[in-house]
Amino acid sequence: MPVVSELLRTEKDGSLSFGDYTLDTKTKLSDYEYKGDKYKVKTFNEITKLERNGAFVYESVPGTAVMNMNATDSEVSFLVSGSEDSQITLELEPEQDYKVFIDKVNIGKMKTNLGGKLVFSVEFDSDDVFVAVKVVKA
Repeated sequence: MPVVSELLRTEKDGSLSFGDYTLDTKTKLSDYEYKGDKYKVKTFNEITKLERNGAFVYESVPGTAVMNMNATDSEVSFLVSGSEDSQITLELEPEQDYKVFIDKVNIGKMKTNLGGKLVFSVEFDSDDVFVAVKVVKA
């Protein structure tokens, strides 16, 4: 099972990995420094949540493991794995259109709400497989 046993880590390529959906109890790691910001992760089998400087970044229900998350002003990409299908919420620009790709398949254009939240689902065939997610500003 691909999980991040450290809960939150910086990869050699500079991307961020986090989450452990195999935990039975909520576990968190705070004050992780990454690119000048402070990150906090809360994760277990029911939810995985990532915050940057106290602001929402990522949430999945149920919990997931996220590898190689990269974010720019126009794109967010990562690999995600879980034990069952998950609903993922990302914080992006408010009222902005985004194209969402899951395993390189365009699932359509979606618009964030007033708070900048974008919600979509990811299906997993097994918990040892990663699904590639890319969200691009339209």
